[in-house]
Amino acid sequence: MSITPTSGSVDSTPNLGITVRAVGGRVANVIVRTRGDLVTGTLNAAGTVWHSTWALDVSQRYVVVASAIGPSGKPVAQTSSFRTFTSKATFSAEIVEGYRQTYGVGMPIILYLSRPIVDRAAVERALQVRTSRPIVGSWYWDGSCRLAPECLYFRPRRYWPAQTQVSFTGHLNGVEAAPGVYGNHTLTQTFTIGSPLTVVASTEGHYINVYRDGKLFAHWPISTGRPGDDTPNGTYLTIEKSNPVDMVGPGYNIEVPWSVRFTFSGDYLHDAYWSVGEQGFTNVSHGCVNMSPANAEIYYMMAVPGDPVKITGSPRAGTWDNGWTMWFLPWRQWLRGSALHEAVQAGPRGSTFVTPTSPPAAGAPAPPTAPNPHFREAA
Repeated sequence: MSITPTSGSVDSTPNLGITVRAVGGRVANVIVRTRGDLVTGTLNAAGTVWHSTWALDVSQRYVVVASAIGPSGKPVAQTSSFRTFTSKATFSAEIVEGYRQTYGVGMPIILYLSRPIVDRAAVERALQVRTSRPIVGSWYWDGSCRLAPECLYFRPRRYWPAQTQVSFTGHLNGVEAAPGVYGNHTLTQTFTIGSPLTVVASTEGHYINVYRDGKLFAHWPISTGRPGDDTPNGTYLTIEKSNPVDMVGPGYNIEVPWSVRFTFSGDYLHDAYWSVGEQGFTNVSHGCVNMSPANAEIYYMMAVPGDPVKITGSPRAGTWDNGWTMWFLPWRQWLRGSALHEAVQAGPRGSTFVTPTSPPAAGAPAPPTAPNPHFREAA
C-alpha cells in the first residue's frame, strides 16, 4: 500500500490531493487528520484507489492513516505525515450574496476573484452548489468585468424556484489558478430565494406590469427616458434600493423617494411625483422609470436584490455589465461561457457537472407582456 504525498515530505502540489493505493488488495479505510478543511474522498470501483475530493489547504499539516486488506485477508496499516507548502502567490474570492439574506428569483451567484485566472476549469471544478430544490444551471466567466480582475457567475437555466435554499462552497484552498498562484481559503455562503416578483416596463406603451407569485399584481402608468435619454432595453435585476436616493444630473439635484436601482449607470424605478401628469402618456425622464408616489412605495416595499426588471420597446439597446445583466444572454450562449462547457445539476445532495442536453430545471418563466392600453391613474 502507498500514500501520496509521502511521509515527511513538503507537498508543493496541494491541488493534486491525497492518493491511497493498494496493490494486490483493496483499501479498507482512510482517515485524514488536519486542523484545516475537512478532507473527504472516494474509492474507485475496484476498491484499490482512494483519492481526496478537493485540493488540500496550503500551509497545513496532514496525517493520513490508511488500512488495506491483502489477498490473504490480512489487514495492513500505513501512516503518512506531511505538510503542504506556503505559496508565495495566492488568490482569493468574494461573493456578493450575504449570509442568510433573501434574493429575487433572477439572482445569480456572483464571485469576484482577486487575480486573473489562467486555469478556469480548475477553479470551476472546485465550486459546489447545494439547493433545496433541483435546478440545472451553469457557470459563466465574464471577460469584460470591470469590478474585479475576474468575475464568475452562476445562474439557473430559468429563474430559481421560489423559496429555494442555496448553499455555495468554493473549495479554492490549494487550487492552482495560474502557474504558481494558489487559492488560500475556502469560501462558503448560504442564502434564500424569495417569492417571485418581476416587472415588465413598456417604454412605448408607458405602462409597467408587476407580477407577484406568477400572477399579474398591478398594471401602472409610467414615464421612461425621453428621446436622447431613452431607458435601455434588456432583462435586468434589481441591485439595491434606498429611500431616498440623492440623484444629480444636468440642472437637477434632488432627493428621490422609493428608489430601486437596476443599472450601475443610475437607472432606477422610483417615485416621480413631478411627472404624474405625463405618466401613461409620454416619456419625460432622464432614463429612469417614473411612477406615482403610491405605486413606487408599493413596489419598493416588495423588492429585494435579484428581482427581474424587463425593459421593452426602447430604441436603445442595453449594455452588458451595466448592472446585473446575466439574463441578457440566452441559455445556449450562457453555457458557452463555462470553462468546462458543461451544465451544473444541483439539488439537496450537492452539484455535479452534466452534459448540456440534460432536462431543464423547473422555474418561473419570464412573465408575458400585457396589452398596451392608454390610461391615466389618479394621483
